[in-house]
Formats: sequence, structure tokens, C-alpha cells
Amino acid sequence: MAAIHSTAVIDPKAELDSSVEVGPYTIIGPHVRIGAGTKVGPHVVIDGHTTIGSDNHLFQFSSIGAQPQDKKWAGEATRLEIGDRNTIREFCTFNTGTVQGGGVTRLGNDNWISAYVHLAHDCLVGNNTIFSNNAQLAGHVEIGDWVIMSGFANVHQFCKIGAHAFVGMSTSLTQDVPPFVLLNGNPAQAHGVNIEGLKRRGFTREQINGIRAAYKLIYRSGLTLEESKAALFEEEQASSPEVAQHIRAMREFLGVASRGIVR
Repeated sequence: MAAIHSTAVIDPKAELDSSVEVGPYTIIGPHVRIGAGTKVGPHVVIDGHTTIGSDNHLFQFSSIGAQPQDKKWAGEATRLEIGDRNTIREFCTFNTGTVQGGGVTRLGNDNWISAYVHLAHDCLVGNNTIFSNNAQLAGHVEIGDWVIMSGFANVHQFCKIGAHAFVGMSTSLTQDVPPFVLLNGNPAQAHGVNIEGLKRRGFTREQINGIRAAYKLIYRSGLTLEESKAALFEEEQASSPEVAQHIRAMREFLGVASRGIVR
């Protein structure tokens, strides 16, 4: 049997693995599924068509799977999907998706989500990210793997942030951020490559130097975005496979950036 506190209110239609723990005064709705080993603290509300994977830890006072804060939402059965091994701290608000945005809000695996974080409708967050207190995402935002969002950083709707980027404290983002870039400010400005983060994740000196060269082609060469893509392709072709894969990631990101990139 799941370890459910006597004061918790669990709809009979909810599907909880037998190893799930649920704290006092938590409310779980009928369309919720929760996987093995997940712990849900006290005073949490989990609603909507929400799926939560294994070995997550949800702390007290969060609202998970509530309807999207979007006037276009008309009661459709949109979803929230949370993967495995995520830590979700106090007072977080994660909303379900909208049919206009694909119908799903998704948080991947192994993410560390601090207090007061908001994931709006249709956000897609990858794996191994860190969100510090009060980081906020508007609707339809896409966050790559290993991104770090510092405290009070906020992101405009439809923006994309590439893998391994670092967003500084109180940064206001209204444009896309290529992979590996370090930025801060209001409005946001790029300040080089997230070198310390790459070192911590085992990137070699050769790989980091290749990423820095690619960054300079985008930000320091005076090239347009189209010219930068062509220059990055040439750099990729001339690089070792270990370096080329990361240059390719930056070049391909420029191809899908829909709001222009932070300069």
C-alpha cells in the first residue's frame, strides 16, 4: 500500500504506485498517475491530466497540473508530464498545456527546481537543469539539457534556451539563447561561453576552445545570422568529431531560433 497520510484527499481514480508517499492535507485529482518511489509532501495539490514518474520529491505547498493561465483554454484535456528523479521545492506552479501549443507541458529527468518556480503552459524543459528561486517561464518556452536559471530570471513566451547555457540572476530574456552561452542583464546580453559549467561536466580543453571559436563567429565577427551559419558549417567541417558535434549544435540552433538571438 502507498504510504498516504490519513488527511490526504486522493481521488479513487488516481493511479499511484504502491511505494508512493503522500503527506498530510495533499489533494490529488482523478487523472493523476504517480510512479514508484515518488514522495509528495504536505499541502500539495496535483490536478489535471498529470503524469509524474519515479523517484521524484515534491515539497510542500506546490500546485502541479492546474489549468493553464491562458484565455484560449476551453477545458480541453491537456497534459503535464514530469519525468524521473526531479526535486521540486516549495510553492512551485506547473500548468498543463494548451491545444494551440501541442497540448503538453513537460519536465524531463534529474532536474533541480527551487522554490517559487513557474512553468507555464506548453513549456518543454529537458534534463539535468537547475532553476534557482523565483525563476519564471512564460508559455511555450523550451529549455535544453543542463541549463542553469539563476534566481529571479524570467523568460518571454516562445523563447528557446540551448543546452548548457547559464542565465544570470534577475535576467530578463525576450530572445533565444544558443547553447553554451553565458548571459545576464535586463535586457539580457551575452557575455561569453559557460566555461566553468562545461569544465564541471567533463568537456575537454579542445571542445571548449572549439565552442569559444564558434561563439566568436556568432558574436564577435560582425556576421549576420545567415553568414554565421555558413561560417559555423566551415568550422564544423574542419574540426575533430568531438568538437564538431558541439559546433553543429550551435549552428542548428540558429536555424530554429524564432525570436532572434540575445546579443
